[in-house]
Amino acid sequence: MHTPERAPSSPTTAGQRPPKLRGLPETSRLHSGARPLLAHLIGDGTVVLLLLAWWLASQSMGKTLIPDPLEIGSRMLSIMFDPTLALNWIWSFLRVLGSVLVAIFLGGLMALLPRWMPVTEGVIHSVLKPFLISFPTVAWAILATIWFGVSTPTVLFIQVVILVPYCLINISEGVRALDPELTEMGYSFTRRPMRLLLRIILPQLLPYLIAALRIAYGVAWKIALIAEMFGAQSGLGYLMVRAQSYADGTTVLATCLVIVILFWAGDRLLIAPLSRRFGGQG
Repeated sequence: MHTPERAPSSPTTAGQRPPKLRGLPETSRLHSGARPLLAHLIGDGTVVLLLLAWWLASQSMGKTLIPDPLEIGSRMLSIMFDPTLALNWIWSFLRVLGSVLVAIFLGGLMALLPRWMPVTEGVIHSVLKPFLISFPTVAWAILATIWFGVSTPTVLFIQVVILVPYCLINISEGVRALDPELTEMGYSFTRRPMRLLLRIILPQLLPYLIAALRIAYGVAWKIALIAEMFGAQSGLGYLMVRAQSYADGTTVLATCLVIVILFWAGDRLLIAPLSRRFGGQG
């Protein structure tokens, strides 16, 4: 009896793919590699076009109205590296950093206090928090200058009192998210409140503390100028007030761009590593 011959096995059998499918991953990789390059080209090209338009507008409308970007760049270098002017951004950075740390400490203390003293919850969340959030920033600056005069403590007070509610809101969310079973287990091992705080509660609050740090750092730079305009004789805010009195638009814009650079450097070099390490973000 004649047995029909089997047809040759299809290339798709035995775990093989059609030849045309083998090239798809390489094509997709090429496309995925081209997208970031195209995005960088578009972004860099847009920046170059904006700078060119800025320069042309400065040449046509006058440098008094629109300062020359090259002169602004030169002034930025002077502000950052000239020994006399560099003290201004150093003072501003130290004040921002100090006020952020103090605000996180006070905000965390206010967020944890109702956990130990429940009677304080209504005062903190129903009275203090809305009052601090809604009170005008300029009013704090004027009052602090009247109370404390022109000094570094005045600037720190203005920044801290404005940053505390932002920290309080973030850390309070972390306190509400604490695992009660984990805390109860901690009580079974120790009755010392400080040990429980350091070993059980703070590790759970770390992501919220990092979030509060990032928000407070960004807001602090926004209010640093106002605080230093009213309450300091040094810093970038003071430098901007002097530039405004001389109608020096170049220094004003250069100071603003220096603040942008300082914010970016602090966020990338200080806060981002902490966020990746403790907050699960980058």
